[in-house]
Amino acid sequence: MHEKNVVTNPNHLRAHAPRLFGTDGVRGVANVEPITPETALKMGRALAHVFKNAPKGRHRVLIGKDTRLSGYMLETALASGICSMGVDVMLVGPMPTPAIAFLTRSMRADAGVVISASHNPFYDNGIKFFSGQGFKLDDEIERRIEALVFDERELDRARPSAEGIGKAFRIDDALGRYQVFLKSCLPRTLTFDGLKVVIDCANGAAYRAGPDVFEEMGAEVTAIGVQPNGKNINAECGALYPETLQKTVEKVGADIGIALDGDGDRVILVDSSGGLFDGDDVLATMGRKLARQGMLAGNRVVATVMSNLGLERSLAEVGAGLVRTEVGDPAVVREMRANSYNLGGEQSGHVIFMDHSTTGDGLMTAMLVIAHMIETGKPLSELRVMRRAPQVIRNVAVSRKVDFDEVPEVARKIAAIEAKLGNSGRLLVRYSGTEMMARVMAEGENLDEITLVVDDLSSEIARHLGASLPA
Repeated sequence: MHEKNVVTNPNHLRAHAPRLFGTDGVRGVANVEPITPETALKMGRALAHVFKNAPKGRHRVLIGKDTRLSGYMLETALASGICSMGVDVMLVGPMPTPAIAFLTRSMRADAGVVISASHNPFYDNGIKFFSGQGFKLDDEIERRIEALVFDERELDRARPSAEGIGKAFRIDDALGRYQVFLKSCLPRTLTFDGLKVVIDCANGAAYRAGPDVFEEMGAEVTAIGVQPNGKNINAECGALYPETLQKTVEKVGADIGIALDGDGDRVILVDSSGGLFDGDDVLATMGRKLARQGMLAGNRVVATVMSNLGLERSLAEVGAGLVRTEVGDPAVVREMRANSYNLGGEQSGHVIFMDHSTTGDGLMTAMLVIAHMIETGKPLSELRVMRRAPQVIRNVAVSRKVDFDEVPEVARKIAAIEAKLGNSGRLLVRYSGTEMMARVMAEGENLDEITLVVDDLSSEIARHLGASLPA
């Protein structure tokens, strides 16, 4: 079960990484570059120009957002930029990211835009794009859009006038369309009658869709985190703060709790006694279910290098395998598409059921798990099929990012730890893609042992890369 450590080459990153796009769109502090109305307008122009080149009559782009205060500002700027290039805009307002992916595809739009910073605090925001097929854009198209943002001469030459300018209009039934889609993923005869559900929508994009769809399925719903004010998204609620959900589940005697993040693409579940059920648990449970039914494509589940060793072992018990990717749900989706896998996700709660959706969907994941509960007649606690291996993670602040192999003391320490863990554990060392941090993660049979090796390696990295251990 030993895995070679992952090393990042920052020089390679500097040479090839986009100036705008990160691993999942563009993100930052709202009204500070690049999350400003000026740059959003340019991004709208560039997006419209790239997709308008496709052979088609009238072109359309769909825009959705979460509940952040800055969403109004960015929505208006993006729509203005898109219309200025002769492309129409369909506005759906606050909607989960997976709803935008679905609506873009089902309404035959050329592209979709989500204005959200996902699980980040309200003062951040972000912009990410979907293709007309509902997938996040590949690197080549992002680079093309980025080049146009920084050099607008081609856009200026293509600027239409008079009747060539686009128009913007609202889609009033977008929420209903999405809810119908969610219910269509379940057997038509299945209902949630008699089920008590608590759902925490993180005061985010799913604050309407979440409670509504479970009530329509027949569940008795207690909804929290459904009073967004523009500033309370993810504020001590939702998938990042499941404690409130755990207390509420126990207080009302619910069968299951559902915690979404700000844009609704990830979910953490809670069983009737308050036990957490994260993305790895979902992948293990649903992966084994599909494998037993002969419906797990390639007999493999896709997860990232951060997923627990217990997931791999649990799948192996039913003859299924685990394919690991780099961190981030876009990397998971790329692997799934490349090899036609139909189940993948992240420990954090992004789960992709490719037979139904092109991206992670917290509501869909919860509904499919509940359907499995009903079909088996078992509570969520009895569907836990993964024995979690002890795992320790440390974030180490660094002043520079160099290959770990270029620091002899760190390289020797890594080699020694890998030899010590052997086949009974796993060591992962990587740099964060968004922060000046090194991530050190180890798994093994003994918690005390892996805690010692992680602390030891973290101290070595801090000593040689110009930072101190975080408190």
